[in-house]
Amino acid sequence: MENSTEVTEFIFVGITDDPKLQLPLFFIFTLIYLLTLIGNLGMTVLIIVDSHLHMPMYLFLSNLSLADLGYSTAVTPKVMAQFLMGNNIISFNACATQLYFFVVFITVENFLLSVMAFDRYAAVCKPLHYTTIMTTGVCEGLIIGCYALGFLTASIHVWNIFSLSFCRANVINHFFCDGPPVLALSCSDIHKSEKVIFIFVCINVMFSTAIILVSYLFIFVTILKMHSSEGHQKAFSTCASHLTAISIFYGTVVFMYLQSNSNRSLGTDKLASVFYAIVIPMLNPLVYSLRNKEVKSAFKRTVGKAKSSVRLLFLHA
Repeated sequence: MENSTEVTEFIFVGITDDPKLQLPLFFIFTLIYLLTLIGNLGMTVLIIVDSHLHMPMYLFLSNLSLADLGYSTAVTPKVMAQFLMGNNIISFNACATQLYFFVVFITVENFLLSVMAFDRYAAVCKPLHYTTIMTTGVCEGLIIGCYALGFLTASIHVWNIFSLSFCRANVINHFFCDGPPVLALSCSDIHKSEKVIFIFVCINVMFSTAIILVSYLFIFVTILKMHSSEGHQKAFSTCASHLTAISIFYGTVVFMYLQSNSNRSLGTDKLASVFYAIVIPMLNPLVYSLRNKEVKSAFKRTVGKAKSSVRLLFLHA
């Protein structure tokens, strides 16, 4: 990207300027990031090593974990540096890069959640045809499609913002290079750019939520037709984790992005951004591990195998 603007770097206001809070917040965010790393990498490795989890649902879940880790890593380490070293400066190109990868992975997550809803529809409503519907080729195609849409959306999003002129202010009233607070600094006419962001967010969110709503409408109709309470319980347990992840993700994203600038409070935006950019990637592995019996069983099997391997090493030693 050619930087034809006068601004060469941006300065973050950050989450707080209270010096007493810097160190405690550094430790809190470091703990959150470590839990995010352990949770998402652990989930991915568990799905790879346990053959019982080699199913479409868990293939999508492993990519969801990678997306969570991706957009958390795009933001959290820089925030930690702000707290520890007071490094609130980011170059123009680094800011564009941070926003690019953040948008890539959050868009991938958006579409993966809709793909997972379709997968749950096939599992509950078409159980006899599930293996023919969700073939390996179909699953791989859906995942590639999610990533392709992520890179396309991020490219348009970043070009739309960073092709504008930034010639006066360079202080971002935020803690990372998110679209709206960066756009607010431009000395160009930003109305068209605001519309582009709004339209893309609406299209992405509405398309995904439409797939999710239609899928779950059919799922609930199918559940209501079941005569056994055991069938009801099994169907609900199949969908519970996914529904929880959807509620957390879309609730925050809709609150954050589908507001007009006149109704936007930067303080509220920061709190919402902390939640969806830093906390949600930590929560998703917990949601899927605590509410999913197959993941719990796989974890116990993996731990059991690890213990057996350690015992054998000590015996041979």
